[in-house]
Amino acid sequence: MKREEVFISLKSVFEEFFFDEFIFSEELSADNIEEWDSLAHVSLIVEVEKSFDIRFESGEVIGTKNVGDLISLISKYKS
Repeated sequence: MKREEVFISLKSVFEEFFFDEFIFSEELSADNIEEWDSLAHVSLIVEVEKSFDIRFESGEVIGTKNVGDLISLISKYKS
């Protein structure tokens, strides 16, 4: 799966998960979306895992700081 394909699919997950308006970009982080707190982060990761049919290791997710990091992580599993 190409990075662009991951970006588009992940954008859909974010749009379904968060109801706020935001500009989806690789720089998007929890700092940009008020509802994206620690509890929402856990739920979001579960949705991402379901959507992409993958299972992250807990240490991998901790290292993600923004959407770009998450795309890189997903791409690692979907390459």
